[in-house]
Amino acid sequence: MSAPAEKIKSLEELAAALAAARDAGKTVVHCHGVFDLLHIGHIKHLATARRLGDVLAVTITPDHFVDKGPHRPAFTAQLRAEALAALECVDFVAINHWPTAVETIRLLRPHLYVKGESREAGPRDHTGAILEEEEAIKAVGGRLHFTVEDTFSASALINRFTDVLSPSVQSYLEKFRERYSEACILDFIKGIRELKILTIGETIIDEYMFCYVMNKANKDPILAAKFLYGEKYLGGIQAINNHLASFSDHLSCLTCLGSRDSQLEFIRERLDPKVRLHHFIQSAAPTIVKRRYLEEYLSVKLLEIDDMNDDPLTPADEEQFCAMIADLAPKHDVVIVADYGHGLMTEKAISLLCDKAPFLALNVQVNPGNYGFNLVSRYPRADLVTIDEPEARLEMKKKQADIETVARDLVRQLHCKNLLLTRGQNGTLGCDAQGVFSLTPVFSTRLVDRIGSGDACLALTAPCAALGAPTEVLGFIGNVAGAAACAIMGNKTYIDATSYLRNVSSLLK
Repeated sequence: MSAPAEKIKSLEELAAALAAARDAGKTVVHCHGVFDLLHIGHIKHLATARRLGDVLAVTITPDHFVDKGPHRPAFTAQLRAEALAALECVDFVAINHWPTAVETIRLLRPHLYVKGESREAGPRDHTGAILEEEEAIKAVGGRLHFTVEDTFSASALINRFTDVLSPSVQSYLEKFRERYSEACILDFIKGIRELKILTIGETIIDEYMFCYVMNKANKDPILAAKFLYGEKYLGGIQAINNHLASFSDHLSCLTCLGSRDSQLEFIRERLDPKVRLHHFIQSAAPTIVKRRYLEEYLSVKLLEIDDMNDDPLTPADEEQFCAMIADLAPKHDVVIVADYGHGLMTEKAISLLCDKAPFLALNVQVNPGNYGFNLVSRYPRADLVTIDEPEARLEMKKKQADIETVARDLVRQLHCKNLLLTRGQNGTLGCDAQGVFSLTPVFSTRLVDRIGSGDACLALTAPCAALGAPTEVLGFIGNVAGAAACAIMGNKTYIDATSYLRNVSSLLK
């Protein structure tokens, strides 16, 4: 019997070992999974799989492809591999290179690919990967086999019996599960696909300039840094579009681009091809670029420089913009407005939107370029409003008041059906038109960059609100999206529907 450490191989080493086993006339069995918390269900499954052949090889999903929530994996790939290698029934273990086992099956060419039969209610796999894996095993001359053993949910065990989630989050999830099933939440999210959605807002190009901080300059009180490299992301309203694209089949965008440095080629290259782009050219303006300088090691932001013309639209540009709103808004079920306060949303455009949009979801952002001048009260109506606590307090001119009082008064002022008020580490406070409150905790366990989390929240809560999701459910849906966005540098990547559904399923186990 091999020592546990000797069982752990690279994929290439494993492929060679299994080829030798096949040449010796042995039956090779392959199992694949996350195995984040090795439990009795896994052990029974693997023992049964081993009895089907002569050699059992187990491959595991690498950490960066584990999409079971922002708190997962609970254990690193190396630790998961060591746990599996300690089992007598397992002959070899390897960490996979890919998100599924399809390529791995083609590489290892097992006689049997063995999966555990699920007795859980609801969909086991949101990706359809099992069908691709079945095709792969057939292509190499093998077959798919299911074991029928007592099953357990590693996600449920981790959520309930480990400290990966804080006690407050565990308590919240326990109560939330009593009121809403996984199927209920997934129905709202999957319902997005049928809605006709229009997004409106400024296109912003985010440039991240990574630097090495050297020291304070000798003669001036400034910080000196050495430029290392830069990255360029598609942000603003286009980040919302890219977040939504894998959830929606009917997604359009109305935006403006600059008459100089339009960045149109970059936008078309990075924008999901499913998005139908409608744009006009803003006179005497560039497409907005926000350039942020960061200390590379910890990704700490040092300075931001914005290239933009934030004057209100010229009369001719405003007329064109309003004509496009009047044409497009009534043709859609949901209109999502991300007002970044850089001059696009004029009073005339706002009035037209509030009149023409069947369902209006709104985020009005206060930032250094518009502080105190871009308040949500500029909009006489909205069906859903998502803003953060400082923006709400500034709007209501209540710096010290109880936050529930601020939220309730804001709902009344805006005549909105749902308000989501994000509060950083204190979670999200929801308030509906009847003044009923809900509090959703933060699900983030890894903070890379907070920029974009609000856009992700708005992207998924807006259509779900139009589908009738209660405010409490919107808080959950928005915070799962926000947690996913917080783990991304800027808008380098976007929320994927498959990963998001898995995150939701994992949290609700």
